[in-house]
Amino acid sequence: MRTRLAAVAALVVGGLLLVAPGAAAHPLGNFSINHLTYLRVSADRISLRYVLDQAEIPTFQERGLPPGAILARKREEVLRNLAVTAGGHRLPLSALPGATISFPPGQGGLRLTRVELPLTAARAPSAGRVVVHDGTFPGRVGWKAIVPRPGSGTAVRTAAQTGDPTNGLRAYPTAAIQSPRDQRDASFDVRRGHGTLTAPRGEGGPAQTTTNRSGDGFAGVFQRALAGHGLLVFLFLAAFGWGALHALSPGHGKAMVAAYLVGTRGAARHAAALGAIVTATHTAGVFALGLVTLLLSALIVPEQLYPWLTLASGLMVLVVGAGVLRSRIRAARRRRVHAHHHAHDHHHHHEHGDRITARRLLAMGASAGLIPCPSALVVLLVAISQHRVPLGMLLIVAFSLGLAATLTGLGLAVVYAGKLTARLDFGGRVVSTLPVVSALVIVGAGVVLSARAIPQLL
Repeated sequence: MRTRLAAVAALVVGGLLLVAPGAAAHPLGNFSINHLTYLRVSADRISLRYVLDQAEIPTFQERGLPPGAILARKREEVLRNLAVTAGGHRLPLSALPGATISFPPGQGGLRLTRVELPLTAARAPSAGRVVVHDGTFPGRVGWKAIVPRPGSGTAVRTAAQTGDPTNGLRAYPTAAIQSPRDQRDASFDVRRGHGTLTAPRGEGGPAQTTTNRSGDGFAGVFQRALAGHGLLVFLFLAAFGWGALHALSPGHGKAMVAAYLVGTRGAARHAAALGAIVTATHTAGVFALGLVTLLLSALIVPEQLYPWLTLASGLMVLVVGAGVLRSRIRAARRRRVHAHHHAHDHHHHHEHGDRITARRLLAMGASAGLIPCPSALVVLLVAISQHRVPLGMLLIVAFSLGLAATLTGLGLAVVYAGKLTARLDFGGRVVSTLPVVSALVIVGAGVVLSARAIPQLL
């Protein structure tokens, strides 16, 4: 009795831990467009320096354009959407000479884009309020900040932080990867003075660099493949291994799969079927997202599909969980009625109530594989740009198989553990509560997944 209750508690706690979002699984890193503006308010002018760090996938979408054209495009975006107002009037911005563009190496051999734009706005030399709004790249995920610096001939007070833990978007604090700074607005109270700035210092902490992430995980495996290092079998196994490890990062339906198989008394063939469905869904998802990135990037920003995929995944799990919960409550009621008449019918009716349907199995597997891993997408894009598509596709299938293997292994462990516990005789009440508790874990996982997606869609 006590051991079964401990198993129930472990299942619930494990379920909640596994569906909670984790820093390692930030799904939007390769899509991000990060920008910050350093700002000095002096007596005669406002000086700005706009810095842009654009990740691999938006950079890939601009391939084929000469650097000068990309720089001109970024400058136009900034001049149009970075608004500086003083005394209620928008000040015209002008670009100064000295703009730079560079393409540091990113993940999997793809490039990043780094732009620095010096700008200026003349202002009437009087005290007042200056307001800045950074409306550049609306709707794109990433680090956004307005960082004040002391000017000359002024005394400035602001709530904007002077600290820049990113060192000009060259490195990002580990603690902030999960919730990057998203500051697009700042206001400044300006008086005549001696070049003073009163503002909070802001956060610091250990940083994660963005200058060169080429050895990073799955994309690193592919980069070594392109360089001709290692045999194909080794690369296939390495990609498989990364997929297997990736399945252990949060948000991959481990809790849902385990809870489903625990409660339904699933067989080994059900665990294997789930694995096959996860592989197919994840591989198809990566290819579909790759097509969107290449062909429809002008109409659809690929990263905006992620919250929809998360929501779809969450709702599928919710529907499955609700269906399972309903059938298990019915089965428990039926057992209670029959318990008085047929002492030996207990097991038969338990099976009847918890039938594993193909539709539910499909929904569970699809929801676990529906959210494609961004590094898999990076591998596909590198493969296309290097004209090595078959190799890229092979490694993505290996990655998806690795992902599925972890989930299948977990499923099999749950199935065999279930068979072991079934041989031991526990109290009838606990036997009937375990399937209901596992159904509640599935419902909870669906709620958490959906709740994570909804704020990003609003």
